[in-house]
Amino acid sequence: MKLIGKRIIELLIFLVILSFLSFVLMKLAPGDPVKQMLRVDDVAVSEEQINSLRTELGFNEPVYIQYVKWLKRFFQFDLGSSYMTKEPVIDELAEKFPATLRLTAASLVVMLLIAVPLGTLSALYSNKWIDYLSRSISLIGASIPSFWLGLLFIQLFSVRLQWLPSMGTGTAAHLVLPSLTLGFAMSAVYMRMIRASLLEGLKQDFVRSARARGISESRIFIFHAFRYSLTPILTILGTSLGSLLGGTVIIEVLFAYPGIGKLVIDAIMNRDYPVIQGYILWMGLFVVLINSFVDLSYKYVNPQLYVKGGDKT
Repeated sequence: MKLIGKRIIELLIFLVILSFLSFVLMKLAPGDPVKQMLRVDDVAVSEEQINSLRTELGFNEPVYIQYVKWLKRFFQFDLGSSYMTKEPVIDELAEKFPATLRLTAASLVVMLLIAVPLGTLSALYSNKWIDYLSRSISLIGASIPSFWLGLLFIQLFSVRLQWLPSMGTGTAAHLVLPSLTLGFAMSAVYMRMIRASLLEGLKQDFVRSARARGISESRIFIFHAFRYSLTPILTILGTSLGSLLGGTVIIEVLFAYPGIGKLVIDAIMNRDYPVIQGYILWMGLFVVLINSFVDLSYKYVNPQLYVKGGDKT
């Protein structure tokens, strides 16, 4: 329980620091959201109208007062309202987040279907043809930018073969190309990680002891070597999951996928600062929660980490 309490305190401190940085950066960003809202470049408006809107939004107050007011609303779970749509930011994020979550889950499934079999076979048959094939696929996946790979998939499966839709959402088919793009790019890292972790695990003393006791190779692999290899894999998985939730922006724009990434791109184009700040905090919260969950899971995946240092719960 001490570890959980410590994580909660760290989370609150992190969110305050992140909120301050995001607020300051929004104030330092070029452009004027008031002029964007009034569309000064397209429609003639008076200086009085501009000043009136600035006063209404609180832009004429000192920056530190603006931040304190915003932070107070934040701890009341109020991220403000969008300048463009006038809708509460938290409602817009909650509306778009499920689509991004579905894309993230589908991408992880694709990654696991590619990386686990190839990485495992690469370790079991090291320096054989399947190992060379797996490493070649990993090298290709790591070398190709995800947006370029997405364009290739669109050209092949949507334009030429016309098998899959290239944009939008609504059916499972709409998830195939974006998730395949993200999953294939991720699998390159995981294939190498799984191979290296398994090879290291198979060399451990407890594996040799298990063989000496006559335990079957399949049981040794699953319950000893594979479990040993999970610790570094879980570490990078937590990072990848956080990156996926916050980093599907390019892919969502490329496939016109209406997720949270596309929402923030539109907000950046419109200088919709409340949405941008809300997005930063929303993603920061999920990244910290995911990494905290991964840290807590180490106790069950590799109890030695806790036995050596004492029980930290």
